[in-house]
Amino acid sequence: MTSCLLQVGCLVILLYITMIYYRDLRKYKRKLQDTFFDELLAIGTVTIIFDGLHEVLRSYSDIVSSDIISVFQMIFLVCFDGVIFVLFLYMLHITGSLPKSLFTKIVIFIPFVVNMILVVLNILSIWLSDFAVNMQISVYNCFVMAGLYIVFAIGTFVRKWRYIENNKRTSVFTFLFVLTLVTVIQIFVQDVSVSSIGVTVIILGIYMNQEDPALREVSRYHDEMIMGFANLIENRDDNTGGHVKRTSAYVKLIAEEMASKGLYSNVLTKDYIDSLLKAAPMHDIGKISVPDAILQKPGMLDDDEYLKMKLHAIKGGQIIQEAYKNLGNEAFQNMAFEVARHHHEKWNGKGYPDGLSGDEIPLCARIMAVADVFDAVSEKRCYRDAMPLDKCFDIIRSGSGDAFDPVIADTFIAMRDKVEKLHSEFADTE
Repeated sequence: MTSCLLQVGCLVILLYITMIYYRDLRKYKRKLQDTFFDELLAIGTVTIIFDGLHEVLRSYSDIVSSDIISVFQMIFLVCFDGVIFVLFLYMLHITGSLPKSLFTKIVIFIPFVVNMILVVLNILSIWLSDFAVNMQISVYNCFVMAGLYIVFAIGTFVRKWRYIENNKRTSVFTFLFVLTLVTVIQIFVQDVSVSSIGVTVIILGIYMNQEDPALREVSRYHDEMIMGFANLIENRDDNTGGHVKRTSAYVKLIAEEMASKGLYSNVLTKDYIDSLLKAAPMHDIGKISVPDAILQKPGMLDDDEYLKMKLHAIKGGQIIQEAYKNLGNEAFQNMAFEVARHHHEKWNGKGYPDGLSGDEIPLCARIMAVADVFDAVSEKRCYRDAMPLDKCFDIIRSGSGDAFDPVIADTFIAMRDKVEKLHSEFADTE
C-alpha cells in the first residue's frame, strides 16, 4: 500500500474539497455553477482512484498479470486525458471563449473523440495482437491529445490575456504551467507517477481562486453594495428615478448583442462584460458632488449651472480612483473609472470632459453613452414629458457616427424589438 500513498493523499484532498464545496453550496443556497468545475471535480477524483489502483497492482506485479496492470494504466491515461479536455472547456468558459458555431464545437471535440476511439479499438484488439505495441500506441495517443489541448489552451490564453481578470490570469497561468510540467514529466519518465499531484493542485487552485461558494457570496455582496451606493446617489436627483437600473439593463443588452455578433470580439470577453455590468451603475457617481440646487432644479439649467453639472464626470472618475485603489481588482477599477469619466464623450470629439473622439473613447464608455442618452430621452423629466420611442430611436440613429460609435448605435437600432420590450417591462414595474 505504500506505493499508492501519494494517490491516497491526493484523493483525501479532493474528497475534502468536494465535501466543503457542496456544503457551502447548500449553506449559501447557490445552484451548481455551469462552469464545468463539477465535471472536473468528478473526473479528477476518478483519475486519482485509477492511478492509485494501477500503483497497487504494480507493487504486486509478481502475482498480477502484466496485461491487467497495463489495462488499468490505460484507463488512468484515458481519465487523465478527460481531465485535460474538461479543463480546456473550463478555461474556455471562464474566459468567454466557448465556441458558438456548431462547426467550431465539433473541431474542439475531434482530438478527444478520436483519442477515445483509438483507445477503445486498442483495448478490443489487445489479445489479438502484440499487447505491448497496442499499449504503447494508446499511451502516445493520450499524450498527443494532451499536448494538442495544452497548445489550444495556451493560444486562447495568450489571445485573451489583456481582457482576463487578474485573479483569473493567475489561475489559468498556474494550471497551464502545472499541466504542461506534469505532462512533459509523464511522457519522458513514465515510471514516475506525478499526474495525481498535478490534477490535485489544479483543482485545488481553481476552487480557491474561482469556485469557492463563499468567495462568490462575497462578490455578490460587493455587487449589491455598488448598486445600493448608486441608488443612494440617484435618490438625490428627483429627475432620474430608476435611471441606474434601466441604463444598466440597456448596457447589458447592447454588450451581449454585440458579443453574440462577434463585434469587437477581442474586447468583449466574458470578463469585460462582467466588469462593465458592475461598473455601469457607477457612471453618475460624480453627481454626489453636484449641489442639490442644481441637481434638483425643476427646469432647464442655465449655462453656469450646466458647467457645474458637467464636472460630475471628472469628479466621478476621481471618486472611483480613490475608493477602489486598494480593491485589488485593477480591471474593474479601470472600467468603473472609464465609464464614470468618459460616458459623455462623443464620437466626433465634441463631448466632455476630455474631448476624446472615435476609438480614443473607451469601448465601455461608448456603450454607456448610447444607453444613457436613450434612457434620458425616453423617460419623463420634471421639465418635459418622455419622448415617443420613435423619436428616441431617431436620436440614436441620427447620432450614429456623430455622437455615438456607429457600430454600437447601429446594433442598438437593429435590436429595437428587444429594447422596446425591456422599456415596457420597466414601465410596468415603476
